[in-house]
Amino acid sequence: METVEVKDLLEAGVHFGHLTRKWDPNMAPYIYMERNGIHIINLYKTQAKIEETAEALHKIAASGKKILFVATKKQAKDIVAEKAGNVNMPYITERWPGGMLTNFVTIRKAVKKMAMIDRMKKDGTFNSLSKKERLQVDRQRAKLEKNLGSISDMTRLPGALFVVDIKREHIAIKEAQKLKIPIFAMVDTNSDPREVDYLIPANDDASKSINCIMTAVASAVAEGLAERKSDKAEKDAKSEKSPAAEKEVKTETKAETKVEAKAETKVEAKAEAKVETKAKAKVETKAKAEKKTEVVAPVASNEEE
Repeated sequence: METVEVKDLLEAGVHFGHLTRKWDPNMAPYIYMERNGIHIINLYKTQAKIEETAEALHKIAASGKKILFVATKKQAKDIVAEKAGNVNMPYITERWPGGMLTNFVTIRKAVKKMAMIDRMKKDGTFNSLSKKERLQVDRQRAKLEKNLGSISDMTRLPGALFVVDIKREHIAIKEAQKLKIPIFAMVDTNSDPREVDYLIPANDDASKSINCIMTAVASAVAEGLAERKSDKAEKDAKSEKSPAAEKEVKTETKAETKVEAKAETKVEAKAEAKVETKAKAKVETKAKAEKKTEVVAPVASNEEE
């Protein structure tokens, strides 16, 4: 995992916080100093938190769960859309649809409606509609695409939520808290860090700062996905090897049994041959003895005469 240097964070302007009068006292541990009425964030703590967040996101991505990126502010929209799109993760850059998480079933229906319109266009049923109806359907499709197009692949609730500016996205935070979904966020000096599980103390208003943090986060997610892919490939290779190995074992056992059978037949043949030779020898000896007795018998009878 690539480590983000403090120098890079400094150049990106991650250290600039909000005006001192707008600060949240809970952010005090992450504030380094105050200068010209602005709080300066401690970049060493930011660096440590980036590493911690990246590790957690890496694990979630490797487990196969989706991470939903949320950023509706003007400076973050394009950056988040680009970085999340590169790692095939869902994102919300337009208005947060109320109940996006807590009423996910209804949101899925809207996404299905969008897919249905696409099917209508492919089938040709769309062309059978009147001109007015076609315009209405097109407008509806464009609206759905704008708000929900980026989450069309999200078939279930996400494994985590990554938010830029938790004060602006307070509804998303509340919904995730209700469903106990882990929250990762860029937290500025005017926000309460207790609302999130993993925070990155950083300037959430400058596009350079957002880009710097998002690059680190996206790379961690990409590594997690790559790890999952390699693990899957290894498992597939093992499953392919196992039938082949079983075949080899079977052939080996067959060969062994054949060899054993041949050895047994040879031993049996040898034993039978020995028995036969012994029996022949006995028969021959008996025949010889009988001949001798026959020869001796007439000699004795001649002597008696």
